[in-house]
Amino acid sequence: MPERKIIAVVGATGAQGGGLARAILAEPEGEFAVRALTRDPASVKAKELADAGAEVVAADLDDEAGMRAAFDGAHGAYLVTNYWADMSAEHEMAQAATGARAAKAAGVRHLIWSTLEDTRAYLPLDDPSTPVFDGKYSVPHFDAKAEADRFFAEAGVPTTYLRPSMYWEAFDNFGFVPRRAEDGELVLSLPMGDRKLAGIAAVDIGRTALGILKRGDEFVGRTVGIAGEHLTGEEFAAAFSDSYGEPVAYRPLTFDEFRAQDVPAAAEVGNMFEYYYLAEAEFTGSRDVALVRSLNPQLQTFRTWLRNHPVPAQ
Repeated sequence: MPERKIIAVVGATGAQGGGLARAILAEPEGEFAVRALTRDPASVKAKELADAGAEVVAADLDDEAGMRAAFDGAHGAYLVTNYWADMSAEHEMAQAATGARAAKAAGVRHLIWSTLEDTRAYLPLDDPSTPVFDGKYSVPHFDAKAEADRFFAEAGVPTTYLRPSMYWEAFDNFGFVPRRAEDGELVLSLPMGDRKLAGIAAVDIGRTALGILKRGDEFVGRTVGIAGEHLTGEEFAAAFSDSYGEPVAYRPLTFDEFRAQDVPAAAEVGNMFEYYYLAEAEFTGSRDVALVRSLNPQLQTFRTWLRNHPVPAQ
């Protein structure tokens, strides 16, 4: 059997990178092997990956020399940055640039960069109706990644620009779940009106990335938007109704109502939903579910994910 190609996975203990690492490990006779990059090789999740057969390596996107060494000998790499770690768009861009330079220096032959769209075409910085962050971003965790795309092209790294969608897990992690109203009715409140929202299970991002790597150079230089399904608020509410065994009403919030909520990053996340609403046709249209399913036959719909990951109402 030929020697397996090493895939260096940044954020291997996180949602996206962890999904890819586990997908590769699930195919022990496959063509790839996992090099799990993490800041803390002693963590529980890192040890679990090591026990499952991954090579675990300490690496930090703030350390270019360390990243260069971690990428050395790897055929491919998966690079994801975490805006939410310190909510600094500039830091996220610096880390992306570091990753691009390190991958080029190490001779990585196929890098998948987890990126997103630039929202400012739909949310102009001079529009007083939406907040602006750091004087130049409408949705920092989108816009910074979009700006960082150029680092990979400038470095000459063979790159696939992977654009995920909202994680289904955000319903629970960000508190988007149905809530019990004063009259006892369960209500789902998303600021999406009657438009569709693209979403995907976090694990399916990694599985789809593996599908891209398996296709060799076919997706190098291409932007690939991915989603598990595109659903309206009414359709999400219907899925929750079936999960709970009682009706869930959909009552959309306005963007300003959402931004005014006393929850973390409400202003930025409100801007994100306004972008999803305004850019619905382009955003969902660039995420071909049939293509994603061809890359990842295990792709989950929202209902499938919800059956396996029940989300309690609040």
